[in-house]
Amino acid sequence: MDARRLFLLAIACFATLLSALSAADAQDLQSALKGLMIRGRAVAVIPQSDANISVIGGDTEISNTYIPELDLTWFFTKNIAVEAIAAITPHEVEAVGTSLGRVDIGDVWLLPPTVLVQYHHPLPYGFKPYVGAGINYTIFLNEDAAGGTVTKTDYENSIGWALQFGVDYMLNDHWLLNVDVKKLFLNTEVSLNNGAIVADVDIDPWIVGVGIGYRF
Repeated sequence: MDARRLFLLAIACFATLLSALSAADAQDLQSALKGLMIRGRAVAVIPQSDANISVIGGDTEISNTYIPELDLTWFFTKNIAVEAIAAITPHEVEAVGTSLGRVDIGDVWLLPPTVLVQYHHPLPYGFKPYVGAGINYTIFLNEDAAGGTVTKTDYENSIGWALQFGVDYMLNDHWLLNVDVKKLFLNTEVSLNNGAIVADVDIDPWIVGVGIGYRF
């Protein structure tokens, strides 16, 4: 499934969920889900890659991608919350400036579940900026070597830090618009052709998104 179809499917599921929640008894929902906020975003994932590649030298280029993102935020107090983020990102990877010239490494998908602790500071006129910091665990999936020079790839799963800032704009007591920026500090070791070439790669993506949300 390509990124566009994945985005449309996620938006449809998110809209269906919100419609079901809106149709339920409001008082029961407020009691059971008080403190919960759900957001759906369209995000751009922009890697800032840097690599140390054995044998052939050079650096890496990792493609930008555009995906849907879903998050759940739970407020423990008026200002303190924890956010959990779910998304999956497909990328094309190349080695550049090597002794072999530009080398197509292949495709890989990243599943980077992230948990952040946030501080929210409500302002007048419905604006609620926030900052966050947390931890990310990235799982590499669907590793597809390009063929030719690179016949096999193996990415090591990775733990890294995450920083975040953003702002919610409350349209009413429940619905909101959101702008969000995250920085993941993500490193992986990539083995090519059963270890004949090894690359230590910093991916370190910026994740920039806009979306809508619902606060219970």
